[in-house]
Amino acid sequence: MKLINMKELLRLLALFLIFVTCVLCKGQNRTEVPKDTIKSETKEVITPHGFPYGPYSETYSGPNSITRTIIQDRKGNIWIASWQGVFRYDGKIFANMTSEVSSARFFSALEGSKGNLWFGSIGSGVYYYDGKSFQNFTTDDGLLNNEIVCIYEDKNGNIWFGANGGASLYDGKSFRNFTMNGNSMIEDITGETFSNFRPMNEVNSIIEDKTGKFWFGTRGNTFIYDGKAFTTVTHNGKPFKNVRTIIEDKKGNIWLGGSDGLWRYNNSAFTNITQDFVGYIYEDKKGNIWTSSETAQGWVLSRYNEKTLSNKEPILTEIKSDYEGTKRMIFGILEAFDGSILFGSLDGMYRYDGNTLTDFKK
Repeated sequence: MKLINMKELLRLLALFLIFVTCVLCKGQNRTEVPKDTIKSETKEVITPHGFPYGPYSETYSGPNSITRTIIQDRKGNIWIASWQGVFRYDGKIFANMTSEVSSARFFSALEGSKGNLWFGSIGSGVYYYDGKSFQNFTTDDGLLNNEIVCIYEDKNGNIWFGANGGASLYDGKSFRNFTMNGNSMIEDITGETFSNFRPMNEVNSIIEDKTGKFWFGTRGNTFIYDGKAFTTVTHNGKPFKNVRTIIEDKKGNIWLGGSDGLWRYNNSAFTNITQDFVGYIYEDKKGNIWTSSETAQGWVLSRYNEKTLSNKEPILTEIKSDYEGTKRMIFGILEAFDGSILFGSLDGMYRYDGNTLTDFKK
């Protein structure tokens, strides 16, 4: 009889322990992982092309992936060429202007002298916007390649497109094409286009200097074009290769940035400013030179003081950031009308107001 009572007691004790364990587990689930926390960690807001930006502001509707080029039109609107499309920012809200037009990744942008806008894509050619509708130009229309890296307007109003494999010149009616041929560049008279072929080199930057000559920065050699022939740009017998950006400053100096660092050309000699890789160069209204460069500590936004630019080592200010996107790469730079510096990165657009670096997404 005593043995039976002991068994019953043990059974009741076991049931009691199971009950207590279940109650405690449920209580822990409610305490340690509340529903609000789960919702917050998994919530994603989707843009028109389906890119999530996770923990950022729910009201943000701008680009949150690779942002290559930023320009400001004469009305003050900011236009952003990104891999999610072309965005317009009026100072308050972002609008994806190409979400219903194309799903292409956009690389370059230009406002022409007549106020019309051009946008270069990777794979879908060029899009022209007159303020009301878009018109698409591709290799079917005579464009050299559907991968457009840069866009430039010359003094005669012609539009140049730096493409994969060369460049196209558009006079408003038709295209003239110039192709990379090994270490040289020539005008193409065959009418051949690269609709289904991706050449090794691309034209990254095009400018017309004050003398009327054109400079072409490519992943191969750098060239000067006088309207008749292309000449390779060299220093001490060595060609400049993989130049990503070329600009002419207000004083007429030519700046080149790329794998060989940052160089200044004053019409007589080249001066090396830094050997760090330079991806983009921009001159602000005061004449300061801004660059995006890759240092041993990561990517930085750099400003070279205008008053010291003639020195071999001008005064440099580096703006570093804790933002992950800017640590890995910085793209196109723009000084907005309000004096702030805007630039693109791997995860959207940023602003530097002289004191603070701000992520638009936050």
